[in-house]
Amino acid sequence: MSDPEPCRIKEEETEEQIDLMVENPEKPHVRNGFTCTCCGKSLACKKSLHYHMMIHTGEKPYTCPLCLKSFRYPSSFHQHVRIHTGEKPHKCDQCDKTFMKASKLKIHFRVHTKEKPYPCSECGKSFSVRSSLINHQKIHTGVKEHVCFECDKAFITGPKLNRHQRIHTGEKPFKCSHCDRRFSRSERQKIHERIHTGEKPYKCSHCDKSFSRSEYLKSHERIHTGKKVY
Repeated sequence: MSDPEPCRIKEEETEEQIDLMVENPEKPHVRNGFTCTCCGKSLACKKSLHYHMMIHTGEKPYTCPLCLKSFRYPSSFHQHVRIHTGEKPHKCDQCDKTFMKASKLKIHFRVHTKEKPYPCSECGKSFSVRSSLINHQKIHTGVKEHVCFECDKAFITGPKLNRHQRIHTGEKPFKCSHCDRRFSRSERQKIHERIHTGEKPYKCSHCDKSFSRSEYLKSHERIHTGKKVY
């Protein structure tokens, strides 16, 4: 299937990013560009209009040959196929960990750089991903809209509720890819798997030592800083 050619949409861009590009085009000639006949929106180029029109028509021309799931954008299609093939073309040059998406690699790299570009306007605490900031901000608002049906305990986010409910169900959906151990939380699975892989992503800023867990790094760095815990 051939795509319109007038402008290029990056392969790594998600559907949400393309929608934002459609709604907030940065090209200076957009006013005299391409107009949607359904809603009147102006698009920067013919390719943007082509994908925007699919929102109205519901067209999803890119179908996975393995599970028949359909997609509106070729970028989403290619990313989905990697779930089946296991392809992870984006490699971290610090620890050799690989990822299916460039965006996931970018987020992972902040483990090494300790970059936290999303600060909370209320308390100043910073986060490496925007979703963590959004969830954190609910602490300030006090909103807990996710309630456990077993014990009525309320949680700020849906994932926290799901994690809590495994206490009641005993479910352990996360299995180690190297042995038969299972875990109720994905982060515990990841920490455990470092026993097998030897991965130590937390590097001391004072010496060359690395650690598999952040708390091990914090404990070690007190040797350099002289900070004591009471």
